[in-house]
Amino acid sequence: MADADDERIINLLALLLLHQMKTAPLGEKAAQLRRAGFSNVEIADLLGTTAASVGQAIYESGSRRGSKRPSSQRKARGK
Repeated sequence: MADADDERIINLLALLLLHQMKTAPLGEKAAQLRRAGFSNVEIADLLGTTAASVGQAIYESGSRRGSKRPSSQRKARGK
């Protein structure tokens, strides 16, 4: 019984997050849900898409924001 209650709470929190982000692009929604601990399959179920689309959207969302590595690491890779 507790597992069903926990799952319901998790689903409600995910829906609240999605409602707050209803105008956000798919990548941003997926990235936020990923940070909250959801898998690509779970995110795909919530967003009505495929896990592959979720993975691609998260990747592209991160690419647009730029690298989070320190500048010294970026320079070293560029050489």
